Amino acid sequence: MEFALGAGSLRIADGMDENSIETGAAPPEYVRHRPVRRASAAAPHAVRFLRRPHGRRPKYCRPDTTSAYPTWGEPVTTTRLSARAAIASVTDTGSFTELPAPRGESPADGPLAWAGYDDSRARAAERTGEHESVVTGSARIGGREAVLISFEFGFLGGSLGQRTGDRLEAAYEHARARRLPLVSLIATGGSRMQEGMLALTQLQRVARQSVLTRAAGLPQLAVLRDPTTGGGWATLGAGADVVLALPGAQVGFAGSRVRPADADPAAYTAEGQYAAGHVDAVVPAAQLPGTLAHWLRVLAAPRSGGPVEPPAALAGVRPPATGWDAVRQARDPGRPHAEAYLDAYFELRLHLSGDRAGGTDPGMLCGFGLREGRAVAYAAQCGTATSPAGYRTAARVVRLADRLGIPVLTLVDTPGAANDAAAEHAGAGAAIADTFAALAAATVPVTTLLIGEGGSGGALALAAPGNTWVTPDSYFSVIAPELAAAILKRPPSAAPATADQLRIRPQDLVALGVARGIVGPENTA
Repeated sequence: MEFALGAGSLRIADGMDENSIETGAAPPEYVRHRPVRRASAAAPHAVRFLRRPHGRRPKYCRPDTTSAYPTWGEPVTTTRLSARAAIASVTDTGSFTELPAPRGESPADGPLAWAGYDDSRARAAERTGEHESVVTGSARIGGREAVLISFEFGFLGGSLGQRTGDRLEAAYEHARARRLPLVSLIATGGSRMQEGMLALTQLQRVARQSVLTRAAGLPQLAVLRDPTTGGGWATLGAGADVVLALPGAQVGFAGSRVRPADADPAAYTAEGQYAAGHVDAVVPAAQLPGTLAHWLRVLAAPRSGGPVEPPAALAGVRPPATGWDAVRQARDPGRPHAEAYLDAYFELRLHLSGDRAGGTDPGMLCGFGLREGRAVAYAAQCGTATSPAGYRTAARVVRLADRLGIPVLTLVDTPGAANDAAAEHAGAGAAIADTFAALAAATVPVTTLLIGEGGSGGALALAAPGNTWVTPDSYFSVIAPELAAAILKRPPSAAPATADQLRIRPQDLVALGVARGIVGPENTA
C-alpha cells in the first residue's frame, strides 16, 4: 500500500509502533499517512514511503560527478518490498519453497516480560501476514538453486529476536546440508529491544553459522536493501563474501536514531559504503536478478584440475635487445593494460571492490570470471602504484578463491607500491606482507603473467612462486633502473647501463629461473 505525506505530520512508519522502536529500525524521516492507492499488480507486496521535504536531508540523492560522494538533490520516492516480494523479484517464477519454521515456545510478552510485546507481534503479523521478521527457503536464481533469507521490515522493523535466530540458524544448516550457496536479502534495523540482551546474542549465533558455512566452502552473498543497519549489517551483510547493495539504501552499523547529530549522512548510504570499500557493487533493482544469476553461475562453475593457462600476449612486439629497451616498452602508454587482458581472457567476469577496511584502489582489478566455462579468480594491477587498499583487496580475493577451491590468475603491472606518507599511514608494509602471505598459503593453483612493469616487492607480492610468465613488453627488477643508479651513486645517464646489469629483460627472467617462459600472441603455455 502506498502512503502520502501529510503536511507537518510525523508518524511511525508502517511495520513499527511505540513498542518496536529499536536501533536504526524507524528512521524519523519516514512517515505513514492515509493510503492513496494500492500497490501495483507487478509488486503487490510493495510498500512505498515518501520522504518529508523538510528537516533532515534525505539519504537518496542525485549523483554529482564533481565529488567523491553524491550530493543531496530533491527528495525522491523509494519502494520497500516485503520479504516475499523481494524473493519473487530475484528468483525464477514459482521456484521458492519455504523452510518450515523451527518450533519454539516463548513466555508471555517474551523473555523480558515486556508489556505489550505480544500485542506488538500480533499487530505485526496481521499487517504483514508473517509470524517473524525473516522468511527463509530455497529457490532457483537463473536456474541455479540457492538458500534464501529475506527480511520483512514491516515486522517490527526487520529486527532480530530469538525466533529470528532460530530461522536464520536453520537456513544456514539447510545450505550446508545440501551444499547450496546462501543469499541474504537484508532489510533490518538491528536487534529487537523487547528481547534485550537475548536478542543481541543472536548475532553470535549468526556469526557462528556464517563461519561454519565458510569452512564448508560455500559462498555467501548479501543484498543490502533499505535499511541495512545494526547487527544485521555487521553479520549477514558485511560478513558475506559478495556484498551487493540497492541504490540509495541506508547502510551502516549506526541507525539513524543513534548517530551523532553532525554525522555525514553520505557515509550511511550504499554509495558511501561502496566508496569506502565495504560494498562490492551498487546494483539497480532491475539488474539485481541478472547480477545474482551471474554470480551463482560463476561460483557454481567447474574448476580446472591444475593451474590455469596464462593469457596470450596482446602486443605484437619482440623481446627487447637491451634492458633499457625493456623498460621503454613496458612504459609505453599505448601498450595493452590489465583491462584489455581480462576482457580477452574471460567470457564473463564479475568485479569485487574494496578491502573491507575503508579503502579502494581503482588500479587493482579483482573478481571472478569464466574462462572456457570454468571459474577463475583474478587480481590485476593496472600500471599504477598500488595502494595498501589494493593489496588488501587482492589478498581478500585470493583467500576467498582458496576457500571456494577456485584457481587464481594474477596480472602484474606496477612501477612499485605507493610510497607516499598516506600509504605509510594506511599500512603499506603490512598490506604487502599480507598479500605475500595470501599467495604463499593458497592451496589452489595460482598463475601469474607479468604484462608491463614489475617494480620491486610491490610487484613481486602478486607473483606466483614457480608459475610466473612474462610478455615480451615487460620487465621485472629489484628496483627501477633510475633508482638503482642513484643508490649506487651513479649519474642519471647511467640508468640504461644499470638496466642491462640488472638483467631485467623477459629473456633474462627466464634464464634466471624467475619466469617459466615468454608468452606469445598464440599462447601455448
